[in-house]
Amino acid sequence: MVEVHTPLRHLGRASPLAASPEAATLDYVANPHAGALYLVRFAAPEFTSLCPVTGQPDFAHLVIDYAPGATIVESKSLKLFLASFRNHAGFHEAVTVGIGQRLVREMAPRWLRIGGYWYPRGGMPIDVFWQTGAPPVGLWVPDQGVAAYRGRG
Repeated sequence: MVEVHTPLRHLGRASPLAASPEAATLDYVANPHAGALYLVRFAAPEFTSLCPVTGQPDFAHLVIDYAPGATIVESKSLKLFLASFRNHAGFHEAVTVGIGQRLVREMAPRWLRIGGYWYPRGGMPIDVFWQTGAPPVGLWVPDQGVAAYRGRG
């Protein structure tokens, strides 16, 4: 059985969407391969938040890569955490970096990077990237696979 580091509040249960990212809870379980160096990737191609000035929706394709330490994030809780941004107002930079920093603060991975590939609004796409530092030696880190915005081609 996998050791749980926080009570599992979401997996196998009906979970309402948190009113804000601050109110959202993330669940973590023990890393089943704690001695191995490997990469976990989550992609959220339909991420949404709100512009803090106009209140209009902003859309992004988020890619989160991390090398687990002692714990891994439970995917349903991560999905609900990301969904809690749909009514949250924040600039692209604050949202992208804030997600990465919260995961690092709570999960303490060996390494983490997040790419926020924001769709244009007002004619300019903004891509935001953050990582904890250089990846550990020997970690295979593939390209995030999201093409730069090209408009209609």
